[in-house]
Amino acid sequence: MDLSLLWVLLPLVTMAWGQYGDYGYPYQQYHDYSDDGWVNLNRQGFSYQCPQGQVIVAVRSIFSKKEGSDRQWNYACMPTPQSLGEPTECWWEEINRAGMEWYQTCSNNGLVAGFQSRYFESVLDREWQFYCCRYSKRCPYSCWDRQWKFIMCRMTEYDCEFANV
Repeated sequence: MDLSLLWVLLPLVTMAWGQYGDYGYPYQQYHDYSDDGWVNLNRQGFSYQCPQGQVIVAVRSIFSKKEGSDRQWNYACMPTPQSLGEPTECWWEEINRAGMEWYQTCSNNGLVAGFQSRYFESVLDREWQFYCCRYSKRCPYSCWDRQWKFIMCRMTEYDCEFANV
């Protein structure tokens, strides 16, 4: 095989392998600030929180059908812009129940700063709880969906009402 063809095909194979295989792929836009690698092993619970004043900016996972149809997870955190100031409060949201349909946002216009999760063998699913932090009275706007239905939002530069946007 021509070596130049290999250089063209190798990135395509690697990309497909990362999306569909049991292998992760590196963050492309964000640096992984966690030196620990995956925060969990398959079928195990975990708790992960960003350092004070930081929020989740990237989520990475790998799926393994042979390991209980579960995923290993890794997160990247970054400091919030100085314009947001320091968090005024942080809290753990309600737990979603494994095996049930789930839609989760941070209440009070909070930003996600951590996760905790437990795996349930009986339903091959996880329950999740979000750790959220509120910054002054800032509100999300211009939100959009990403893979795995994460919702991304910008934050206002001004104080706004407390109700979720």
